[in-house]
Amino acid sequence: MALVDMSVVEQRYRAVLAVLAGGSVTEVAREVGVARQTLSGWVSRYRESGLGGLVDRSRRPHSSPSQMSAQVEVLVCELRRRHPRWGPVRLAHEAGLRGIDPPPSRMGVYRALVRHGLIEPGAGRRKKVYRRWQREAPMELWQLDIVGGVFLADGREVKVVTGVDDHSRFCVIAKAVVRATGRAVCLAFVEALRAFGAPGEVLTDNGKQFTARFGHGGEVLFDRICRDNAIVHRLTQPRSPTTTGKVERFHQTLRRELLDDAGPFEDLEAFQAALDAWVEQYNTARPHQSLDMAVPADRFSPVGAAERELLPLRLPAILTAAPAPAADAAAATPKRKSSDEDMPVDRRSTRTAASWPGGPVEFERVVPASGNLGVAGKQFWLGPARAGQVITFWADVNVIHLLVGGARLKSLRSHLSTNDLARLFADGGRPAGPSPLPQAENDAVVEVERTVNKYGMVSLAGRYLLAAEILGGRRVTIRIEEKTLMFLDPDTRQLLRTRPNPLIWQKCLMLRGARPAGPPPVPERSPITVQRRANSFGVIMVARQTVSLGRLHAGQVVTVHVSDTTLTIDLDEGPRTVHRTTDLPVRNVKAHRPYKVDHVS
Repeated sequence: MALVDMSVVEQRYRAVLAVLAGGSVTEVAREVGVARQTLSGWVSRYRESGLGGLVDRSRRPHSSPSQMSAQVEVLVCELRRRHPRWGPVRLAHEAGLRGIDPPPSRMGVYRALVRHGLIEPGAGRRKKVYRRWQREAPMELWQLDIVGGVFLADGREVKVVTGVDDHSRFCVIAKAVVRATGRAVCLAFVEALRAFGAPGEVLTDNGKQFTARFGHGGEVLFDRICRDNAIVHRLTQPRSPTTTGKVERFHQTLRRELLDDAGPFEDLEAFQAALDAWVEQYNTARPHQSLDMAVPADRFSPVGAAERELLPLRLPAILTAAPAPAADAAAATPKRKSSDEDMPVDRRSTRTAASWPGGPVEFERVVPASGNLGVAGKQFWLGPARAGQVITFWADVNVIHLLVGGARLKSLRSHLSTNDLARLFADGGRPAGPSPLPQAENDAVVEVERTVNKYGMVSLAGRYLLAAEILGGRRVTIRIEEKTLMFLDPDTRQLLRTRPNPLIWQKCLMLRGARPAGPPPVPERSPITVQRRANSFGVIMVARQTVSLGRLHAGQVVTVHVSDTTLTIDLDEGPRTVHRTTDLPVRNVKAHRPYKVDHVS
């Protein structure tokens, strides 16, 4: 650097000597490539100070009245050292709270932090600007979401159901759950409704806990709560997290200020206690930059008592029968009347799940206008043409039959557990009669082996018949009776699907590879072998149970052997066995395909 300065001084000195020797200032300046005023200044500085006058002079002003004082600079730096996550805006705000008048500017604090090495200078990247919006008043809109990646000391992953008020950024929901099922999410939502009242709208993503928009359609429990309480449920577009940006930003704050520094929590109760304490500080003490450094509690107000009396909460019986998740929230809310008053008249019953005698259950449901009938968390498509018809369900843990006037419409593999059957019995069901499946004579049953194509179809007697899309690519045994097709696993003879037989029986006897039928299908098998793809946290889900494999296995496809009591996962370092926490049947056998992300250059 010094060599460069000397060469510059030497060039200026030669130009000055040329002028002093009688050369024209204009001509010499043109040869050197500078303005004539600059060359005249060099000559004047040389006459005053000699060769030292040609060195570059400091451009710093003699005085800076607006410069931050040393006392303020020390205060800002000490606050930064005690709170490394506080940025220039927060530090300037805290300096004002400590009596500094006027408080330092954001850029002044930033430059002070850079001078002392407490912050890295920005790289100058231009951030993407999003259109910002917010509601005009509190309780107009809540944003809800679920965040995971929190693990307990025993290795279990914990999810957090979160919700913030759009206007005030006030946290209305922060509930830790082991499994973020639809029921758990709705219980957390109901707890917030009891504590603060019903908002005008809620905004969520398209998770299956919130909507069946991309599933089988119909109405989930969360939708029903919103409909019964006149809450408008709004959904984001797929893969657009910026729409729920406020709750996503809340998740970032939660991780930085609580989860990143906290060690593994002993149990769920310990984590919930720490979460409640942090939320209290977030709502009442922590200033928020988007609120002009006000705290969320300053701008939030719940629904008034008068409005709650005029519009009391209407909750499904499945939630009102359960105890409130928080005792203080339940105590602050007036007791509701019996849940039977909120149930349709045709579903009132004095029976309980404990009175279920066991075995299959029959019950009736009316087809809605959409033609999509929901039972115990699953949708049954019947079409709008059957809207208003009464459908009789014959159900057990193995198979579900749908009948109209005693005639069987379809038969499906059951997704129901014994707890589901007990609830259906208590909700107006009755002990079922014999199975409506037509029975064929032993000599009128044959079997063939076929491979299901990628569309879920099999070829029989020159026709393509639907098996199930989920069976695509699998080899199946088809047990053919006079009026029924049963699709079985060829190894364990587990019943996979049941379909009506549209074929003429004489053609069935002449099918390629036809043979006398073996023993009747086995309704269950253990273990069941499935595949699962680990998510970005290294977590898989089998039968509604999440298992953490570790981030080392993120994105990998693993094989899981599902028995009645255990899950055994085949990993590179060896098999891992965990105990089952659910009794739900396995619905999906293949691993989910990851989303394809289009990279934009």
